[in-house]
Amino acid sequence: MAGRVSLSLLNSLVRGNVIFRSKKCLRKSVVLISRCKARSVSSSSSSSISAAQPDLSSHLAGKTYADLYDLSVRDPETFWGSIAKERLAWTKPFDQVTDCDLSSGKINWFLGGQLNVSGDVSVHICFNCTLKPLEIKHINHIFPYPPLLEMTCRLANTLKSYGIQKGERVAIYMPVSPMAVAAMLACARIGAIHTVVFAGFSSEALAGRIQNAQCKIVITSNQGVRGGRIFDLKSTVDKAVKSCPSVRHVFVAKRTNESVPMGKLDISLDEVMVGQSPVCAPEPMDSEEMLFMLYTSGSTGKPKGIVHTQAGYLLYASLTHQYVFDYTPGDVFGCVADIGWITGHSYVVYGPLCNGATSVLFESTPVYPNPGRYWETVQRLRINQFYGAPTAIRLLLKYEENWVKKYDRSSLKTLASVGEPINHEAWEWFHNVVGDGRCPLVDTWWQTETGGVCIAPLPAEPGAEIRPAMAMRPFFGIQPALLGEKGQIITGNDVSGALCISKPWPGMARTIFGDHQRFVDAYFKPYQGQYFTGDGAYRTEDGYYQITGRMDDVINISGHRLGTAEIEDALDEHPDVPETAVIGIPHEIKGEVPFAFVVLKESATENQRAVVEEMRHLVATKIAKYAVPDHFLVVKRLPKTRSGKIMRRILRKVAMQDTSNLGDISTLDDPSVVSEIIEAHKRYRSHAAKK
Repeated sequence: MAGRVSLSLLNSLVRGNVIFRSKKCLRKSVVLISRCKARSVSSSSSSSISAAQPDLSSHLAGKTYADLYDLSVRDPETFWGSIAKERLAWTKPFDQVTDCDLSSGKINWFLGGQLNVSGDVSVHICFNCTLKPLEIKHINHIFPYPPLLEMTCRLANTLKSYGIQKGERVAIYMPVSPMAVAAMLACARIGAIHTVVFAGFSSEALAGRIQNAQCKIVITSNQGVRGGRIFDLKSTVDKAVKSCPSVRHVFVAKRTNESVPMGKLDISLDEVMVGQSPVCAPEPMDSEEMLFMLYTSGSTGKPKGIVHTQAGYLLYASLTHQYVFDYTPGDVFGCVADIGWITGHSYVVYGPLCNGATSVLFESTPVYPNPGRYWETVQRLRINQFYGAPTAIRLLLKYEENWVKKYDRSSLKTLASVGEPINHEAWEWFHNVVGDGRCPLVDTWWQTETGGVCIAPLPAEPGAEIRPAMAMRPFFGIQPALLGEKGQIITGNDVSGALCISKPWPGMARTIFGDHQRFVDAYFKPYQGQYFTGDGAYRTEDGYYQITGRMDDVINISGHRLGTAEIEDALDEHPDVPETAVIGIPHEIKGEVPFAFVVLKESATENQRAVVEEMRHLVATKIAKYAVPDHFLVVKRLPKTRSGKIMRRILRKVAMQDTSNLGDISTLDDPSVVSEIIEAHKRYRSHAAKK
């Protein structure tokens, strides 16, 4: 499926057209094109850092990057207040910029103000527009999509007609598609709270998220299409909702021509939307009312429903989209992330659309139908900014450079990476082969919880350097701090520590749905008065920041954060497995992969291979296929302290074959367990080498 979609995003003083134009394109990618009145923004040469100073608001005009950053951390009320007044369209102006206390997890921005994100995402998908239809081609059939505003309004009215009210939760389990974007915006338009669940998650993982959020409605598709494969989505939802009594209806959009069984909860979304009005007035929302929830894994094994609210999130997504990626009006912004992750929320949907940007929806894979897929898309759509994951880059650099160079990439102005720190080899290939050494490559660091990019090489002073594989500079309002094991702030440069952020910013998460104490305990209790990121970092001699990786029991698989406890919970459900421990180890392509240490019951030791296969299936079913450990090492017992805590650093060293210095193991209940595990790992490696 491919098509170009032209969406006018208008500010409150400008009217225009919402137009979807069809265009014959190859395979599966969709472009949402939004055009709006040009804002005064920085311009850049494609071979250097931003050539003009940021122009954030009339109050801040003329200040240098250094002056702006200093003001943003010294006087955040003046900085953010002046930008919010001019950048967002308020139905009611705010009367207080901020009221925050990190020690208690209290975060409030732009109090007293009201707006609607679906309305602001146009400054703002306008209400009276000239509309044209779009035809999107997929495989051997054609089906029409109406313009995005009309689609959004009809879907919003559909939700209202089926009883969804402001504040109620809606689960979205869909492939990357215009309908999925419309579903997000429709929820925002009526004040419902969307929770998008990645369409690769299993029925049990989906059910857990629906149950936690108490969703009243699920929006899904009959099937998904990715990398030449068609996969069922409706059947996964059917299994999930059996254990979700809160679900009243399941809306099913048609992604393929394949018919699917429809039960008593199921409603054909395409059919019911036709009868709805194409106009839906946006619901005025208080700045701090919930916009969406997005589940991310935690170290306890129970996914966390991270809550983002209205104005602060939108403002931060919009500002970071413009200045981190050096976006200028008319650019085609290509973020190839799935909308089921925060990257898709902030830099496929909300940030670009708020800025009137052209945003690419990428539904395929980097290597389908061949390893030139990304670069063919760049050539065909004339993409200016390309934002992808190091995992994909590491995969592609294994192929011949001709897969890149055969396509015209002269439109590219900025390259960027997301999801995990990018290694030097991938950075050099991305910069020199894809970007021909002329495009700034920005390694972005941020999280689901931060709402948008927090540390990246851009923005910066004109002519400032970009160092390979380094996030480098904090964004406006972000004040990083490195803390030691005893909670002390580590000063000076050429130092390492736990990465924290000392002051609140508008885009940060507000709570964990239904469990604010968990929010406080996870992010603000480890280092009092600081937001603890869970990552470690190194501050160079020049004061730049290099992210060194996770410090907790969360691993990063192909840019997807997953709690090791969540995998352990799935493994432990096997009747022959009394105990497991999962750690993350580096992987050349995926960044990290799970390594499972498994204790079996005596009765199962003769049938190890079958048990391991059953455990693989358990993880794939309960979480997702990408979460299945790459390695299973069966051991007699796990290394535990006298208090019963598993000493995971020992397991990590064994898995990494780094057992020359195991450190202090005197606190282990029985230190001899270490040699047992080392020997078991040697046998495992020897057996693997013979295969």
